Amino acid sequence: MNKINMIVFMFFTMFVFFISTLAFAEPSKCEECHIKISPLMVKDFNRGAMSSDLTCASCHGEEHNNNDDVKKAKLPTIETCQECHEEKAEQYLSGKHAMGLSSMEAMPFTHMQPEAFIEGQKGCSGCHSTGLVDDTKRDTKKRKYYRYGMDCQNCHTRHSFSQAEASEPEVCMSCHIGFDHAQWEMWSGSKHGSAYMISRQIDPKNTDRAPKCQTCHMPDGDHRVFSAWGFLGVRLPEDDKEWMKYRTTILKGLGVLDPQGKPTPRLDYVKAGKVVRLTKEEFQAERDRYTVTCKKCHSPNFVKENFKNADKMVKESDKIIAEAIEIVAALYEDGIIAKRPDYQAYPDLLAFYDARTKIEQLLYIMFMDNRMKTFQSGFHINPDYATWYGYAKLKKNLVEVKSLAKQMRKK
Repeated sequence: MNKINMIVFMFFTMFVFFISTLAFAEPSKCEECHIKISPLMVKDFNRGAMSSDLTCASCHGEEHNNNDDVKKAKLPTIETCQECHEEKAEQYLSGKHAMGLSSMEAMPFTHMQPEAFIEGQKGCSGCHSTGLVDDTKRDTKKRKYYRYGMDCQNCHTRHSFSQAEASEPEVCMSCHIGFDHAQWEMWSGSKHGSAYMISRQIDPKNTDRAPKCQTCHMPDGDHRVFSAWGFLGVRLPEDDKEWMKYRTTILKGLGVLDPQGKPTPRLDYVKAGKVVRLTKEEFQAERDRYTVTCKKCHSPNFVKENFKNADKMVKESDKIIAEAIEIVAALYEDGIIAKRPDYQAYPDLLAFYDARTKIEQLLYIMFMDNRMKTFQSGFHINPDYATWYGYAKLKKNLVEVKSLAKQMRKK
């Protein structure tokens, strides 16, 4: 055997030994126990890429070793992931998803919900468990089951934490679906969505001919995830005086401004949660970021025209909802609806489904459902949603608000 053949033989022998070691490696102490308790959890971890470098203790610590010290097992947080994925964690922490938990906590009527609904994650916090929050100000006796959101696992599902899985649009569907944020239905029913999913079926390697959620909201894998309009679809200042009048009414309805137009303490929550854009520069920076992505497929004029028309849909929906707010506000001013001591404004749109009159329940649906679908579908390129689930229902419900107000005044 010559020297070259000897080197090749030795390399091949070492490679076979290495592969066999991986294939028949003994499971860790954690796996020996959990293979009986939660076998698919163990399987999920071992099929993920991180199992080649990490063990259970890497994320859960080494204090839990048997049935008697289960409480010593640490639940990973964003800081855990940050130890290895510093850049992605920093991007995430600077974006909107990291504020998911704090924005829910800022909602004025969250504390009125059943504990299972909030702390048990059977309601809002099922999705709004993302992000971090200052726990030092909480009433721990009332919220004894409170947990920090583990952030990354919401997209990189535990315990495999697959990057490939988190790169597909279906991962967004768990939260971005239904009532006030039907982005999945809008996108999947649009030409963008249908083209992407058809292309994926025909050739999984040829999916760049149409955008998925991550294409626009996470370009080049950026975990920041922000949009120009924000969840509430409000920006300040506004040069269009007519539109600014509608927007002022909406801000009163949100309790950010009092009935006289002066800021309330809620303005601080709005700023902290970044649910509105408070400078022209901030809005334009986000818009420019999306424009770059759109221009990869579309001409500059096409992109400009579509953004312009989508912005106009925000204004048209604001016009209708502002009229409805003024009608209900007048019922408060005239004493037909009694002022609630826990309301910042009248009416208070952030009471959501805890509004106590039929007309306010209808107003909440107009704002959180009809208005959201009207303007969000404009940016997700779904004319059907913009029409029948959004604008048409806004107009229908405005007629009903007027009718109810008339009946209430007669009584």
